[in-house]
Amino acid sequence: MKMLLGIGNTLRRDDGAGNYIAHRMKETDWTAVDCGTVPENFTSVVRRNHPALLVFVDASRMGLSPGEFRRVGKEEIEDVSIGTHSLPLSHLIDFLADAAEEILFIGIEPEIVADGEGLSESVVEGAERLIEMLKKERVFDIEQLSLTRR
Repeated sequence: MKMLLGIGNTLRRDDGAGNYIAHRMKETDWTAVDCGTVPENFTSVVRRNHPALLVFVDASRMGLSPGEFRRVGKEEIEDVSIGTHSLPLSHLIDFLADAAEEILFIGIEPEIVADGEGLSESVVEGAERLIEMLKKERVFDIEQLSLTRR
């Protein structure tokens, strides 16, 4: 089983990218959960399902063009996180390490993180590209973030 946890704040424009992707992935064979800004509240769902693959998706400042996305190593998550959640995501990944066979974090570069609703066009386009890759089980084809590019 594959599980996706979408993280973000839909009232902060592109910070809602993870939420958008989670909602769109519900139409697939993935188990997708919109965690809002509190992914730690959904650890029991992960533990109960024990997915083979657990993917976190969140808007992340990586120095890329808006809408671009990357797999992000656990040690780099706090460097790129927008931080609208209360628990550091690296701690959450550590906490869930025994609850999933493999855990990945995918960041999507925002264009606008400010009060307001709705994603920018570039982030919607990037999110749709990411959704297609996930649906085609091409998650490992997603480029890994390289800190030297930042």
